[in-house]
Amino acid sequence: MSTDMRKIRLLSLVMIIPCQLIIYSGWNTAYAREYYFNPDLLELNSPSIAGADLAVFETHGKQAPGKYHVDLYLNGELIETRDVDFLLLSDAAHAESLQPCLSADEFASFGVKITPLPLWETTQCVNLSQAIKDAQMVFRFDKQRVDISIPQAALRHVPRGYVSPDKWEHGIPAFLLNYTFSGASTRVHTGSGADSESYYLNLRNGINIGAWRFRNYSTWNRDNSGGVHWNSISSYLQRDIITLRSQLVMGDAASSSVVFDSVPFLGAQLSSDDDMLPDSLKGFAPVVRGIAKTNAQVTVKQNDYVIYQSYVSPGAFEITDLYPTSGSGDLEVTIKETDGSEQTMLVPYAAVPVLQREGRLKYSLASGQYKSYQENGEKPLFAQGTAAYGLPWGLTVYSGIQSAGDYHAWAFGAGKNLGKIGAISADVTQSRATINSMPAQQRGESWRVRYSKNFVDSGTNFSLAGYRYSTAGFYTLQDALDTQQENDGYSYTDRKKNRSEVSLSQSLWEGFGSLNLSFMKESYWNSGNSTMSTSLGYYNNWGLVSYGLNYTYSKNTSAEYSSNDQLFALTLNLPLSSWVPGSYLSYGVSSSAGYSSQNLSLSGSLLERNNLSYSVYQGYSSQGSSSSNVNLDYRGGRGEANLGYAYDMTQHRVNYGVRGGILLHENGLTLSQPLGETVILVKAPGANNTEITNYVGVETDSRGYAVVPYASAYRKTNVVLDTSTFGDDVDTDRNSLSTVPTRGAVTRVNFKVHIGQRVLMTLMRDNDTPVPFGAIASHADEQSRSSSIVADAGQVYLSGLNGNGTLQVSWGNDASQQCWANYTLTKKEKDSSIQFLTAQCLPQRVNQPQANE
Repeated sequence: MSTDMRKIRLLSLVMIIPCQLIIYSGWNTAYAREYYFNPDLLELNSPSIAGADLAVFETHGKQAPGKYHVDLYLNGELIETRDVDFLLLSDAAHAESLQPCLSADEFASFGVKITPLPLWETTQCVNLSQAIKDAQMVFRFDKQRVDISIPQAALRHVPRGYVSPDKWEHGIPAFLLNYTFSGASTRVHTGSGADSESYYLNLRNGINIGAWRFRNYSTWNRDNSGGVHWNSISSYLQRDIITLRSQLVMGDAASSSVVFDSVPFLGAQLSSDDDMLPDSLKGFAPVVRGIAKTNAQVTVKQNDYVIYQSYVSPGAFEITDLYPTSGSGDLEVTIKETDGSEQTMLVPYAAVPVLQREGRLKYSLASGQYKSYQENGEKPLFAQGTAAYGLPWGLTVYSGIQSAGDYHAWAFGAGKNLGKIGAISADVTQSRATINSMPAQQRGESWRVRYSKNFVDSGTNFSLAGYRYSTAGFYTLQDALDTQQENDGYSYTDRKKNRSEVSLSQSLWEGFGSLNLSFMKESYWNSGNSTMSTSLGYYNNWGLVSYGLNYTYSKNTSAEYSSNDQLFALTLNLPLSSWVPGSYLSYGVSSSAGYSSQNLSLSGSLLERNNLSYSVYQGYSSQGSSSSNVNLDYRGGRGEANLGYAYDMTQHRVNYGVRGGILLHENGLTLSQPLGETVILVKAPGANNTEITNYVGVETDSRGYAVVPYASAYRKTNVVLDTSTFGDDVDTDRNSLSTVPTRGAVTRVNFKVHIGQRVLMTLMRDNDTPVPFGAIASHADEQSRSSSIVADAGQVYLSGLNGNGTLQVSWGNDASQQCWANYTLTKKEKDSSIQFLTAQCLPQRVNQPQANE
């Protein structure tokens, strides 16, 4: 070793030579980085370390080249987590540094717009500092993180949260079955009635092949009379059309409800899928425009919360990827120039459901046979098309047409962000219909207005206020087609004349809670029928207790009768976590028409991962009756099971059920919790009964397979194995993998699991000296396996070893700085989790036969 002073960052040394140094606990990270260590001192007590080649660690921040599993950050935002090769590369000044090897295509996927990108000599890795002025990549080894810094001018605009479609996965071929079975046994002990048994089975099954998904929904039930009923509710074939950001559905479906009321049909539909857009482009948000004088920082606040921050080049800029927020609240935009000066502007903002972002087209095309509610009814053909388009100035226009035999309708409307006074939309639908038993063609219009506004200063939010009026001759498509069925039981007086609705929330001053109000009223043509309902709620907290007061009033009026119902209710909730973890105590009392009731319940969850939930309920009424029930629900890796018992004055009942999923794939059959629409198959053979982080009850089965349910389509999902649940003989190079499934897909993540013993091996050279400190030991026959660093006295920790094998050890580039060590393991003792072993490391490899396992 050279006698020149060679310095190594103290933090790096601590990671590979524990207990060699004493570090005062009062030092913080920034302070520790100021200190460097002379590696010559390592030879004081260990002369054998004199052969260690530590050149790779000499420069501040440098580590050994190789493959690392890292987080890639671009300008402070996480873009990817994966394995990256790191190489020692020299810049124009011949200074070596550890650099991630990223290709030009990878930088293009990050949004870099400068091409062609120069490469490091003799590699296919981009030389970023040479390609883009002021750009750099910094590898933070202690955090396994690469910070990529690129000036905004060198980047294409990529919406926040954007995942390139070339990373979307259609998944593997698979058969899926979701099942729900429930049963009940009822025994009558007083009064009229008879004992009964009932059963119900719900099946949602499907087949995935490539981008195509077939789905069927069927039910089976056996009622109290012994009758058995089997029904196939719906079947359809579906796939995504990525270039159109749309879904194609063929079979049983329901038409879009953006413009017209939704109707069931058998046919085909092509419609926009908002989930294919990143979250920053979903829903409505205004375009923020401004002019920057310099390379400025732009900050957007709403209701005093920062919702966006970015950097722009001098000149005009546009911000089009604001995340949709609560519905309204002016945007405060601050432009901070490089000289410290600031300019501020307000962008008024409010939204109603129909509003689209500027330039966004949302459409739906459907055609097929109308599905009547009558079993033997006719199935007339119908077609429908709707579209909504976002224009500048916060304006959205939308339109649609419907046609079915003797029925035709068209609609046109517009929505507008009015800023400080809210958002509004208005539309008109005109229909022409030939109705049975009516001599003339019926014509009419329906007008609709919707309004939304959040008054931040007063805490008032009109989440939606709407009014709709239809003339006497107006018929919806469903109204018109239902009159043409063979069994004509349609009531012409059931057509709505007008409908009014308001939803209002009001936050009171601090500590005084909030109020919610909802109102709805409907009236009908050709009759005196009308309905009205109003509800008022008050919610607040008193210490740990949360409570709510509710009042509901409903009125139904017709020519035959009139009814008025009023209900008062009080609910109290108290967390009992201090005494019983994860539990709540609830009390409720209600009164209506001289009848009152009160109830007390205890609910919560048990077990280490809260797999078991429970509830105990007891209720009493003012008429002397009482009721009780107890329910248990267990969520395991192979499904869910529930059991309940209920008792009242006349009967008692035992109810039970199971829910879960079955996934058949090329690797076999895997049982799971209910699957959901999109799922992820975990393949980790050898990691049996291993829990999946952040998914209650989900764990691998005896073969190392598990199903992660309810994955988000077109979003990156990270699947993490909980290594604390590994067996003593299980290890993996990576415990986290990610996937981006398309809608309805079954994607698979493959974990490479090593099964074998954990070994602390001492490697001795042929001259009876330990292998030099800092040498790299790797599996000679498994290059994909991770490497380990040799510590003091030739000791190295290895995992996943079985029988016998060979290690390749290297502490330099010369042939004299290489050796090979054969090892043979003894049978693991039951009480030992780590085996200690000494192996001879020879200058040349000597093959040995594999052990019989």
